[in-house]
Amino acid sequence: MTPSSFRIDPLGQVRLSDGRPRLVIDKEFIAALEGLEGFSHVIVVFWCHLRDTKKDRKGLVCRKPYTKGPDRLGVFATRSPARPNPIALTAVRILGLDLSTGTIHIPFIDAEDGTPIIDLKPYSPSLDRVRKARTPEWCAHWPQWAEDSADFDWEAEFAL
Repeated sequence: MTPSSFRIDPLGQVRLSDGRPRLVIDKEFIAALEGLEGFSHVIVVFWCHLRDTKKDRKGLVCRKPYTKGPDRLGVFATRSPARPNPIALTAVRILGLDLSTGTIHIPFIDAEDGTPIIDLKPYSPSLDRVRKARTPEWCAHWPQWAEDSADFDWEAEFAL
């Protein structure tokens, strides 16, 4: 392994069925879930496998990605899945955890069915929450809390 290349192995997949999302962890990684039941939220790091193309990896500037945003934004100023390394993350509430099957039930996630999960981290306010976070005016109307994102009309925000 060199500093310019490395390997990431999926731990499981996002599964969407009957309108109920869940994280399904592969059998060999289930033991790593021990203790997660004490946390209310988990940060899911996932691979945007549907956007892992040469073209998407070369796009450094997005043209009018948000309806109320500027005409151009660098990809690092967006949550676009088209990026040099198609890695995404989101914090989600844990509704239930089944250690026997490696299933984490969640209310929503901004990922597709079959999306590879590459890591899970417990959400900790002392490490993940910040005071006085600042956002540009064009997105100041977005929900202030992750729980409110499930009911927000995100489709109206994207200029796709």
